[in-house]
Amino acid sequence: MTSMTAPHTSPQPGLRERKKIKTREAIREATYALVEEQGWDATTIEQIAERAEVSPSTVFRYFPTKEDIVLTDEYDPIIMEELRARPADEPWTESLRYVMHRAVTLGIKDAHSVSRLRTRLMVEVPSVRSRMMESMSATGRMLCEAISERTGLDPDSLEVRVYAMSICGGLLETSMYWAENGHEGDFEALVDRALNVIEHGLPPQNH
Repeated sequence: MTSMTAPHTSPQPGLRERKKIKTREAIREATYALVEEQGWDATTIEQIAERAEVSPSTVFRYFPTKEDIVLTDEYDPIIMEELRARPADEPWTESLRYVMHRAVTLGIKDAHSVSRLRTRLMVEVPSVRSRMMESMSATGRMLCEAISERTGLDPDSLEVRVYAMSICGGLLETSMYWAENGHEGDFEALVDRALNVIEHGLPPQNH
């Protein structure tokens, strides 16, 4: 759900990988443009392939389903790198908040129109929302490993798994809340509110 630049220490991709990235981006851009023009249901894989100047089989080779085109990105591993790069003595919640703020800054703010479209589709299209929830399990597993490395806890323990998926689920709900309310307000502030709930629990009941 986020876009982040790779750390400066990461090796640059080779020519073959750059071509793959370029093809993936062409398919995504074609999909975004078509969905904006004619809606989700009217957009077909054949139309996407034609707009991206690739074959339909190429589209499916990069993205197993149409939903994956708007949901899949290459940024989860990069986010985990950023998380692992935080100081070892930094409180876990501070590390998490730093990485989430950086993800929002580099993702939502630098690709605002795409982020609005993706989150709107999650609210409006059941198949997109369902696929997003499926993909959360992969993100959750990576987060479990990162939590384990920092805390020494078993990544397969119930506690770590519940905590990791509460973060993933919380961020998904935050994205949907943002879209349901017309993308009003600062998304970074909404993420902070979500992290506050995860860290401190529900706020006191108003009387």
